[in-house]
Amino acid sequence: MTNSPLILLTGPPNSGKTTLFNLLCGKNYKTVNYPGSTVEYLTSSILEKYDIQADLLDSPGIISLNPESPDEKVSVDSLLNPPGDKQTKLVIVTIDSTQLTRHLLLAKQLKLSGFRIIIVLTMVDLLKKRGYDINADLLSEKCACPVIKIDGRTGNGIENLLIEIRHSLNDSILTPIEKVRSSLKEFSKDELLEIYSENEKIEKDCIHEINSPVNKDQLNKANAEINIIQDRNVKASLKIDETTRKIDSILLHKSYGILIFILIMTLIFSSIFWLANPLMQLVDEFFGDLASKANTLFGQNLLGDLISNGIISGTGSVLVFVPQIIILFLILGLLEDTGYLARGAMLIDKPLSKIGLNGRSFVPMLTGFACAIPAMLATRTIPNRRERLLTIFIIPLMSCSARLPVYALLIAYLTPPDKPWLGGVILTSIYILSILSSAIISAIINKTKNKLVNVSDNSSFILELPTYRFPKFRNILYNTIDRTFSYIKRAGPVIILFSLSLWFLTYFPDNNPKVDTAGLSENEIIELQNAERLSNSYAAGLGKLIQPIMTPLGMDWRVGVSLISAFAAREVFVSSLALIFKVTGEDETLQASMLDAMKKAEIEGTGKKLFTKSTIIGLIVFFVFAMQCLSTAAVARKETGSWRIPILQIIIFSTFAYVFTFITVNVLQAIGIS
Repeated sequence: MTNSPLILLTGPPNSGKTTLFNLLCGKNYKTVNYPGSTVEYLTSSILEKYDIQADLLDSPGIISLNPESPDEKVSVDSLLNPPGDKQTKLVIVTIDSTQLTRHLLLAKQLKLSGFRIIIVLTMVDLLKKRGYDINADLLSEKCACPVIKIDGRTGNGIENLLIEIRHSLNDSILTPIEKVRSSLKEFSKDELLEIYSENEKIEKDCIHEINSPVNKDQLNKANAEINIIQDRNVKASLKIDETTRKIDSILLHKSYGILIFILIMTLIFSSIFWLANPLMQLVDEFFGDLASKANTLFGQNLLGDLISNGIISGTGSVLVFVPQIIILFLILGLLEDTGYLARGAMLIDKPLSKIGLNGRSFVPMLTGFACAIPAMLATRTIPNRRERLLTIFIIPLMSCSARLPVYALLIAYLTPPDKPWLGGVILTSIYILSILSSAIISAIINKTKNKLVNVSDNSSFILELPTYRFPKFRNILYNTIDRTFSYIKRAGPVIILFSLSLWFLTYFPDNNPKVDTAGLSENEIIELQNAERLSNSYAAGLGKLIQPIMTPLGMDWRVGVSLISAFAAREVFVSSLALIFKVTGEDETLQASMLDAMKKAEIEGTGKKLFTKSTIIGLIVFFVFAMQCLSTAAVARKETGSWRIPILQIIIFSTFAYVFTFITVNVLQAIGIS
């Protein structure tokens, strides 16, 4: 925030608020077609080229000034208690032209509270597509404030808005914030009905068919003579977009709509695996070649081992899976931009209601497939506190992007390289398992009469279904790149730090072991030295402490150390294995070298294979349930207000992970799968 005047941008959800914010400030913040995409306010200075010295604040969408959920409270608080001890100089209210009657409520409430407002009409193109237009001058007269039409796609109308902003900022009249606070009140049912009745009359007067003349006197006469609900010529909001109606008749069909939804989700998660293969091979070859050159350049010594094994191989073994993460974000972006996510929330509402949730939990849960942290923030859109806390509790069970590198490695072990589609099927099954497990746990908690969350609220679910829109690929691509780099920035430092730490633990104290080299080739000597160094390392000492825990799972201390390191970040599991097994990709790609080392690995002292089909499947089950993200626990504590739920998450999910892994491995071995 600067010392410039403050302009607050507000409006109902899905009314084009963030699009206008991006136009005025030159930003590329995410705009999507479902409520709750903004859960905290954004601030920025208006672009210099517009010659307006002011800060613009974009807050979560609200229907009125009486908040019902945490994200709505953020918006109202930013109005009544602006950041930086500033007072709102001007409020810009975005109103969807196709939803004029409902959206005018907020503008009227702001006006009655004493704010100076400008109404920005959005979605005018969609209104015209239905055969209607809106008279902005007449609406301005009826609302006693400036009204500007804006096309969010082209920016048409922005100059008119800038003129009104300059005029409003030059006016020194400012209602004291104390008077604004005292003007706020809850509307009674009769008052709300009266306001909506007035808004309907305004809509009837201001919206007209494109082919009919706009005559104010005729419209007023029609308003007096024709019942507004029965009027078919002027009431635009009652006319549904024909294209949207036709698509929804298929996608929202009461019988097979949910099947189409499941099919779309299956295609998404299958494509993550097989579409990424060519890109993954390129990244894999790059890091494998880099590690090999580092070995050649620095030689087989402490420095060479640190660079090739500690840094390059440890980091590359995780970054090789970035193409899969890009595809995940890209596909989710397409779903968001077209408007299908809101339909998904509606379709999933009935099944979710059976486990104590509703459709509003769908978006946070789906966001959890990317990352649990923004998913927990997205629960602020859920007004029912019990459902919000329950959603936060089960979000860590969603298979986030951090698990993808782990799943990809384990699935690659199970599937032949010439059948990538089989990997897609397995990955889809993993996601289905994570969804089913979260549903079962949620249902169990719901049956405990709210003992976990200690609150009981009435629940309701009302959602506006946006018109289907052609996705803006530029925005989707930008957001995909932004999310991917955010993932790399978040995971990268952690991976490098733990790679270096684990390299130290596996390389010392016996960093130059003495071995019998008689009759051995150079490569055999190096392998023997690595094995001897590892068996006497600090990591081996730590591993002996946890070996009794790993033995029932059919694994040894090396997997145990990797699982412990994964509590900092799940991706570290892969780099830990790469370091412990000294994978460098010297003669092949990193992933191929890793898989080869895993297939050769034996449990020390037994001669049994360490990695088998049963133990690999057991590890997959472990990662489905385990709460291995300390950052997620910290955010859960912040969002719930105490450590109670995050501690329960760590204890319960880690216990489930161990027990179900034990059952999986031993049952599979008992039936001959090993």
